[in-house]
Amino acid sequence: MALWVFGYGSLLWNPGFTPVKSVKACLHDYHRSFCMLSIHHRGSETEPGLVLALDAAMGARCTGVAFQVAAEEEESVLRELRERELVSSAYFEEHVDLHIENGETLRALAYVIDPDHVQYCQFDLEKQAQMIATAVGRRGPNTEYLFNTAAHLDQMNIRDPDMKWLVDRVRALTAT
Repeated sequence: MALWVFGYGSLLWNPGFTPVKSVKACLHDYHRSFCMLSIHHRGSETEPGLVLALDAAMGARCTGVAFQVAAEEEESVLRELRERELVSSAYFEEHVDLHIENGETLRALAYVIDPDHVQYCQFDLEKQAQMIATAVGRRGPNTEYLFNTAAHLDQMNIRDPDMKWLVDRVRALTAT
């Protein structure tokens, strides 16, 4: 059985591998949320940033992309994804059912936030914008993460009103 990976945040624009195939997909009962403090990649322990996570919510939907991994690369891709995504154990690695546009269901690997982890957070949009506007981590500024993710959602015609609000607000906060 082929390995599929669900991208909903940075994996949309930086999966870290070349997919054999990619399809727009929807995960039910989860939403895309800036609910994870980033203390490594997009912030630090002293000034955490925020990154997206799949947060469970009955009735919610998260649209993203399912990426198929080449059979001969499955082991190395899985190793690299785990190194990247499980750096602080704030995510659970889960297999989820994704719904694609033709009505089929795909089983895919997804990284889901652990709501009991110390990095899990829930902030209003203004607080999110304030944090994203200033945080910088080993992979660069938190603004880059936000802007790249939002741009890819726009390219895929995926509407996310909170993401649009955050982009507009962070641009205003960082204007010089």
